[in-house]
Amino acid sequence: MTLFAMSLMLFWGLRKRKLIKLKEKFFEQNGGLMLQQRLSSIEKAPIETAKVFTAEELEMATNNYHESRIIGEGGYGTVYRGIFPNNKVVAIKKSKFGAQIVQTDQIEQFINEVIVLMQINHRNVVRLLGCCLETEVPTLVYEFITNGTLYQHLHNKGTKTPSLPWELRLKIATETAGALAYLHYETNTQIVHRDVKTMNILLDENYIAKVSDFGTSRLIMQDEDQLSTLVQGTVGYLDPEYLQTSQLTEKSDVYSFGVVLGELLTGKKAFSFDKSNNVSQVLAMSFLSLKDDDQFNKFIDDDILNDGNMEVIKEVANLTKRCLRIKGDERPTMKEVAMELEGLRAMSKHPWVNVDHLDIEETEHLLGEIPSNNLYDILDLECGSSGATTTVYDSMQTQSMLSPFDDGR
Repeated sequence: MTLFAMSLMLFWGLRKRKLIKLKEKFFEQNGGLMLQQRLSSIEKAPIETAKVFTAEELEMATNNYHESRIIGEGGYGTVYRGIFPNNKVVAIKKSKFGAQIVQTDQIEQFINEVIVLMQINHRNVVRLLGCCLETEVPTLVYEFITNGTLYQHLHNKGTKTPSLPWELRLKIATETAGALAYLHYETNTQIVHRDVKTMNILLDENYIAKVSDFGTSRLIMQDEDQLSTLVQGTVGYLDPEYLQTSQLTEKSDVYSFGVVLGELLTGKKAFSFDKSNNVSQVLAMSFLSLKDDDQFNKFIDDDILNDGNMEVIKEVANLTKRCLRIKGDERPTMKEVAMELEGLRAMSKHPWVNVDHLDIEETEHLLGEIPSNNLYDILDLECGSSGATTTVYDSMQTQSMLSPFDDGR
């Protein structure tokens, strides 16, 4: 009996030692020492809270990645709800792919991108809190957002989620556009999201939009075979130009955001398939095929038809069409989209406001924080934006005379 116990202890000791060595190997392969050195040399506040987690910490936080902790699954990985000993709740993204980072230039690129994403501190962007490099493929740790996805609030109506009123939809669109404009133009390194969709727009308890999964497709390294066969993006949101060029650009994000605007306007999914009739519907194509106001009024979500300012709704529809143009260079930039939505939101809340001279940041300062999570209280109290843009798209006043079926040419 004693011999058996000793043999068992020896077996477990050797196994534990092997696991430790494997974790050390992955940590070194994934650039752990390089990341620790870079983090220690950066003094910016967001980096001070960033952390390199151990595999054991994340296993404990997720109850060994138990299926009951799964809160979402996407093309690149599974997201788990993690709870640390101090009761801090996080979202832990574990990659589905098994390709390792083995080349020196890949390691350096990965570490550089992790540091860029960790330094992002924007009100409408989900923060990357850290990562674990002791696994075959790095595991990413994000802040946890409590109120689900925009997809759930738009497409699971009649269940636990109440229908979103138009003013709140416009607020979410404005905040999301500001976040994407920030990623495109205001970070040290331009970040193209690559997978803009309602499932990647989270809402907190105050219905503030939080863009998630930005840069993930670049952080999760694939080998060349995976890169050559993997279509990046989601059906219904894919930029038609990308299917021809295989290049995702900031204008690809604009197209995908146009689909999100279409969902906010119509309440319809980006892509749907009717099994009974064997018919599929792509929202972008259906939206662009609308010929007149009568067709548009039938296509728009009934929940906002009598709820919103029809003049503003038509302007958003016009902007949606411009975002969905087939050629990328004919689409507006995300900065232009964000500025136009800022102006439309100001006009919707206060028609008497001279939108050309609206100081969004000053408005936010005067309003302060949002104390309530009631949908209508939020709309009454908060008419500012993410603060990413502070001016209004110059052509808004001329566009205001256009039908949503006139693209302004």
